[in-house]
Amino acid sequence: MEKFFKLKEHGTTVRTEVMAGITTFMTMAYILAVNPGILSAAGMPAGGVFTATALASLIATLCMALLSNLPIALAPGMGLNAFFAFAVVLGMGYSWQLALTAVFVEGVIFILMSLFNIREAIVRSIPANIKSAVSVGIGLFIAFIGLQNAGLVVNNDATLVGLGNITKGAPLLALIGLVIMGVLLIFKVKGALLIGILATTIIGIPFGVTVIPKGWNPVSAPAAPLLFQFQFDKFFTLDFWIVLFTFLFVDIFDTIGTLVGVTTQAGLISKKGEIPRVKEALLSDAIGTVAGACLGTSTVTSYIESAAGVAEGGRTGLTSLTTAVLFGVALFLSPLFLLVPGAATAPALILVGLFMLSPVKDLDLKDFSEAIPAFITMLFMPLTYSIAEGLVFGILAYILLKLCTGKAKEIPVVTWIVGFFFVLKHVL
Repeated sequence: MEKFFKLKEHGTTVRTEVMAGITTFMTMAYILAVNPGILSAAGMPAGGVFTATALASLIATLCMALLSNLPIALAPGMGLNAFFAFAVVLGMGYSWQLALTAVFVEGVIFILMSLFNIREAIVRSIPANIKSAVSVGIGLFIAFIGLQNAGLVVNNDATLVGLGNITKGAPLLALIGLVIMGVLLIFKVKGALLIGILATTIIGIPFGVTVIPKGWNPVSAPAAPLLFQFQFDKFFTLDFWIVLFTFLFVDIFDTIGTLVGVTTQAGLISKKGEIPRVKEALLSDAIGTVAGACLGTSTVTSYIESAAGVAEGGRTGLTSLTTAVLFGVALFLSPLFLLVPGAATAPALILVGLFMLSPVKDLDLKDFSEAIPAFITMLFMPLTYSIAEGLVFGILAYILLKLCTGKAKEIPVVTWIVGFFFVLKHVL
C-alpha cells in the first residue's frame, strides 16, 4: 500500500484513506438508485441498469485508483443520464440502443483525445484564477445539491427556489444531521462525515424517512447487465452527431471542472497550477464511459462527491480503490445501501461545500479582467446546475474582457480554441 500509493509522501494513512473512500461512496451511492430510475423512463430494464451502474462505477474508479493515484471516484453522471433519457430517447424519439451507441463513440473519442494529450491541453488552457474559482463554484454547487436532496430548498414558482418545510420529515432530519456532523468536526473526530451519515440514517427510522420494507433482505443477486446493446444504423445522420457532440462537450468540462476542484481542495495542484497525472485521470474517465456503454448505462464521469472523501483526509488512489470495492459489494447488497436516505447524505454535501471555499483566498480580486471571469464561474455553476456551463461562461468572459482591454496577448492559443468551441456548442 505504502509503495504503490505513496501514503507517507501524501501525509496520509491506510485508515484515513479507507474512511475517506467509504465516505465518498456513501455520498454518491444514491446513483445506484437514481440512475436506474431515470434510464428506465427511456424503456431500459431497471435491474440491468443497476448492475451496469455498479460495474461501470467499479471499473472506472478502479482505473482512477491504479492509473492516476487520485482520490476521485466515477459513476454515470447526473444530468447526462437525464439528457440520455428525456432529450435523446423521449424527446428526439431515438431508441435507447442508439443513445448507448453515441455514449460508446464518445468514450472512444475520449480515449483518443486522452492518448494524444488533447484533453490535458484543455485543462492547462484554463487560467489560474478560474481554476481557483472552479473549486469554489463546485463547493457552492455541491452544497446546493445537498440542500435540494434534503428538501431544505424547494421549487418556488415565484422566486425559482424557496425554503422547504423544516419542521418535519427529511428537512428536519437533515438539519439534525448537520448539527451532528458539525459537532463532530469541531471536536476533530476522524470520519466525522461518515459517522454523521450513519447516525442520521438510524435517526431517520422513527422519523419515517429511513424506510425498511417488509420482508427486507440486505442481500440480493444482481440482474444481468445490458451487454453491447448498440445500434449503428443512424451513425451518419446529423442528429446522431449533435447528440454525440452534446455528450462529448458536457462530459469533457464536467470532468475537467471536477478534477480541478477536487485536486485543488486536496492540495494536489502544483505551483504551476497543474494536476498530477491528469492524462491518466482523463483516460480513466474515458475507459469508464466505454465500459459503461458496453454494460448498458449512460456516460460515466468524475464525481464532485469525491470532495467528501477528500474532506475526510483522502489524498491517494487508495481512497478511490476503497470506493471501487464498495461498488462491487453493492452489487450484492443493494437493499442495504439503498436504505440510506438523501436526507442523511445531504448534510455531508453541504459541509463539503464549505470545505471547498478555501481557494477563494487565492483569487486576484484587484484585477477585474481576472476577478469578473472568476466570479462568473463561481456564480454560474450552482445557478445553471452545471459545472460545464460555469467553465464555459467564465472562460468566455475571460477572453472577451482581455480582448476589450488590450490584454489579448495574455490569452493562450489553446484558450482561444476552447472559447471557439464553447460558442459553437451554444450555436448548435
